[in-house]
Amino acid sequence: MAVLYQARFCPHSRFIRLVLGEFGIEPDLVEELVWERRREFLLLNPAGTTPVYEEEQVGAVPGAEVIAEYLDETRGLALGEHRFLPDDPKGRVEVRRLMAWFNAKMFEEVTVHLLHEKITKRFMPQAQGGGAPDMAAIRAARNNIRYHLAYIGFLTAQRNWLAGNRLSYADLAAAAHLSVADYLGDVPWSEYEAAKTWYARVKSRPSFRTLLSDRVAGMEASSHYADLDF
Repeated sequence: MAVLYQARFCPHSRFIRLVLGEFGIEPDLVEELVWERRREFLLLNPAGTTPVYEEEQVGAVPGAEVIAEYLDETRGLALGEHRFLPDDPKGRVEVRRLMAWFNAKMFEEVTVHLLHEKITKRFMPQAQGGGAPDMAAIRAARNNIRYHLAYIGFLTAQRNWLAGNRLSYADLAAAAHLSVADYLGDVPWSEYEAAKTWYARVKSRPSFRTLLSDRVAGMEASSHYADLDF
């Protein structure tokens, strides 16, 4: 039996949920409030971050990139030409480069600020950093997201998907981060048509359905969040 310890709107957790969906794996989902630093969770991942994937064969696998690599190593060959990490070294480098771009660079410049200020602080105790959102951080994130949307447009002008001619981990990572911003209504889609067209393709995949059903208590999703034709 597989278990995924995750936070529903953590983009790295969402990335792994998409990956698992593409592999046809339906784990039990355990919602983790990382600021609580639950002892049982820290034993699985001393870093105290989500996601953590657990299955009987290997035990706990912590971290989005580690989980993605593990799933490729154990199940990737069975996908043949649809493998999410290409067989050739050059292709694998490009997918890994773009995974790092979105899971690290976009996270630090955009997603972490929108997530923390608009969602996490609503539920986090004030003594641990909860409270009113920092509007300066939100404005910076809204400005920074334009750079990433433009880069997606640049990539898709040259390729069928972000890292090449087939869907890869790069697409799933980018879409996971954008899905958080999209829920909050912070993606200026009308100004970045190429990025919007690419996102609609990823969003229409069956693996995305569970993400589109996610909701934050007391916070409505953007009007087009679950709309495949937006």
